[in-house]
Amino acid sequence: QVQLVESGGGLVQAGGSLRLSCAASGRTFRSLAMGWFRQAPGKEREFVAAISASGGSRYYADSVSGRFTISRDNAKNTVYLQINSLKPEDTAGYYCAARSVGYYSGTYYQKDHEYHYWGPGTQVTVSS
Repeated sequence: QVQLVESGGGLVQAGGSLRLSCAASGRTFRSLAMGWFRQAPGKEREFVAAISASGGSRYYADSVSGRFTISRDNAKNTVYLQINSLKPEDTAGYYCAARSVGYYSGTYYQKDHEYHYWGPGTQVTVSS
């Protein structure tokens, strides 16, 4: 079993930045592909970014490409989401997800049903 805990959300003005963190435990972190999703009130959950277990492959949703950066620190069992140039439409609950994969796999995943584990989420609110 894998436990995920997000942190770093908050209230920020448009144009500001945040760094979200997701700490993982319960399984070798280098055997987990990681992803970030978000869900705004009244909307479906949407993919934001993904990173492979090796960290060598990353992928972003078009809506955040160029503003969001996903990274991981395998020594700290943590994945990050750096969010720059925040917009009011970025307001949502942000969720970390993990998928069990082969050790140091280079594959990333974009679909929420491809992930096995989810964190409780952290709220990001952007004021205009």
